[in-house]
Amino acid sequence: MMTGSVRQDDFGSPEQRMPEWDGDHVHDRASGEADPPDGDLLGVDPAELGDEDLIREMHSLHRTRLDTLRHAADSALANHLRRTAELETEYLARHPGREVDPSRLRDA
Repeated sequence: MMTGSVRQDDFGSPEQRMPEWDGDHVHDRASGEADPPDGDLLGVDPAELGDEDLIREMHSLHRTRLDTLRHAADSALANHLRRTAELETEYLARHPGREVDPSRLRDA
């Protein structure tokens, strides 16, 4: 049983509140273009990472998640959200039959 309540207001998820976030790209507010256009500063394509590197990158993002959410600039949070989605999507594509721990399941 949950002891708290889920907040129901107009604030939405971090993705919905991020002006630079459109689900796929981080945008520069001034130019309106994806930043950077060549993607070089946004990290290695997850498909090019080996399994160990992919896991290491996900660990790094999850380790910094709360600090980024609470204290980073909007553009940094948008980049963090985008990169997390890229890495986790790649992980799930590589491991579609991943083992699910029965103790993590709830009754429907």
